[in-house]
Amino acid sequence: MDAARLTPPRRLEIPLPGREPDGVMTALELGPTDRPVDLLFLHANGFHGGVYRQLLTPLGGALRVLAPDPRGHGRSRRTADPEGRRSWDDRRDDLVALLDRLNGPPLVLAGHSMGGAVALLAAAARPERVSSLLLLDPVIWPRAATLMLNLPLAGRLAGRIPLVQGAMRRRRAFPDRLAAVAAYRGRGAFRDWPDAVLADYVADGFLEAGEEVQLACAVEWEASNYAAQAHDPWRALARVGRPVRVLRAARESTCHVLRPIRPGVTVEIVEGGHFFPMTHPGVARDALFEAAV
Repeated sequence: MDAARLTPPRRLEIPLPGREPDGVMTALELGPTDRPVDLLFLHANGFHGGVYRQLLTPLGGALRVLAPDPRGHGRSRRTADPEGRRSWDDRRDDLVALLDRLNGPPLVLAGHSMGGAVALLAAAARPERVSSLLLLDPVIWPRAATLMLNLPLAGRLAGRIPLVQGAMRRRRAFPDRLAAVAAYRGRGAFRDWPDAVLADYVADGFLEAGEEVQLACAVEWEASNYAAQAHDPWRALARVGRPVRVLRAARESTCHVLRPIRPGVTVEIVEGGHFFPMTHPGVARDALFEAAV
């Protein structure tokens, strides 16, 4: 990676086709602009692309990287209506639309947590636009659970999921971003995060609203992402036809792919918990670089 070529991250606004008049997806762009996108990185539920700035910026010396904010996250202006959602098909379709819009050869598709699962679903829909996948502790429940979550009755019971209930209890607003950082530091999901990563989360994770700042990802939308599980990443993993490298967290993992299910799929256990891209970025960064060069 050539440090001399590093440039500050840039924020893009990418109009996507569709019926939505506000169909604009924002994205963090890193690296040289005189080459096609090498790596597309998708974030976890409730976050935004800028949360991974510390992880991705060093890659910008050699690669062009795009970290988009899908609907309901960051500064994206695509409609995010949680009513009646049953799956992540809308997230998949947004990513497919973005892949179709980008010029250039097939690229590496990577993601963390929900972002990893959505990357897998989109790659299965557009394998010709993807060269390989790197999934960082993707949300893939056991096969039996996936089948149950696809049953019609499962949607009625989603409100009992602890993650759904926890999301709905989140504090929606703070006096300013410094107050949000102070409230999160060392607590809950953020307990082991470096201050720089936490500051990156708060930067675009909150938007100005009068004299306070409010969560950019509404708690109802975050909760709906936890509740809407009627999709099948196992089928996508079996059928995608591209190399897939899965890095599974040693602790608190949301990934239940314990072994390769076909040739071309590798599964490795890495140090740290579910948020290892924030707490152990070197492991994730090396894997991203290896995938994209």
